[in-house]
Amino acid sequence: MNTLLLLITLLCLFIPVYVYAGYPLALWLLTLGRDKVTHRVAETRPSVALIISCYNEAAVIRDKVENALALDYPRDRLSILVVSDGSDDGTDDIVKQYAEPGVELIRQEGRLGKTMGLNLAMEQVDADVTVFSDANAMYAPDAIHKLVRNFADEHVGYVVGAALYTDGDSGASAKNENLYWRYELAIKSMESRLHSVVGGDGAIYAIRSHLWQPLEQKDINDFVNPLQIIARGYRGVFEPEAKCFEETAGNFDREVARKERIVNRSIRGLMRVKEVMNPRESGIFAWEVISHKLLRWLIPVFLMLGIGGSALLAAQGVNLFRLITLGALLLLLLATAGHLSIAKTNSRHAYRYHITLCW
Repeated sequence: MNTLLLLITLLCLFIPVYVYAGYPLALWLLTLGRDKVTHRVAETRPSVALIISCYNEAAVIRDKVENALALDYPRDRLSILVVSDGSDDGTDDIVKQYAEPGVELIRQEGRLGKTMGLNLAMEQVDADVTVFSDANAMYAPDAIHKLVRNFADEHVGYVVGAALYTDGDSGASAKNENLYWRYELAIKSMESRLHSVVGGDGAIYAIRSHLWQPLEQKDINDFVNPLQIIARGYRGVFEPEAKCFEETAGNFDREVARKERIVNRSIRGLMRVKEVMNPRESGIFAWEVISHKLLRWLIPVFLMLGIGGSALLAAQGVNLFRLITLGALLLLLLATAGHLSIAKTNSRHAYRYHITLCW
């Protein structure tokens, strides 16, 4: 039996187990006995710019703007900016109807993408805090207040809220209580208590405005921007009480393809701020970002290598790896059947579970 092949195969099979079970367990042990909140939180009312990104969102933009205007935050401390990335479905006309209550439309020509639109909008922001949101993310009335109270701690550079998913036939107040959401919430909470939550959430996250650095067109803004803030010595915390609600996507295949593109761009972005993976630069956050993001993104590679190695070892007569190879083939058949079922039924729940595992 080839010892090197055995070691590589075992390592490749171990990494997925570590990512989904070992990493959360390690977080739990490291945060055991710590306070639920490890930074200063206080009532504060900094000036806030709420930036809403959109492209052809005529179906939801009116609801979003009205939701923003109804937020329980002093209107003289809140500015609302809608960035339209070359919309041509009437989105801009709807936004212009809200000019009188102070909603500002920023139009970007040429379909340059969300990230470039944010670069454009941030040139006009002079508020203390900037909150980033999407057109289909409806905020709880106190969401802004819950986000900004965390900036009372001078070491906090960004705050990530809780994006909860609802089905199309459910009200916006319906919480997604599924197992995967609770799993991800627990990881975010423990990361936040230990050092920093890894990455933001394009639907609801806030930064100290002066920490914004212009991004490259292919950067995923809610991933690269938080990494840049970490690299400057700040923390990023998770605020579970700052809530927004989104409907899950309706087209499974299209959304999976979109997530795959995001992962590819995020790996590129991580390499651009690679100093955050150096423990001497970012401390224990380096372990967090490698475990939560990089290794998770690479799981398909590890699985292919692990299964390939198992098949070779099984051919050499190792019974354990015969069972592993057989199990892998069975799982592949089940996954194929599940994918075909999803394509047929367009299951919203299956979509959520798949995306959570991959992201």
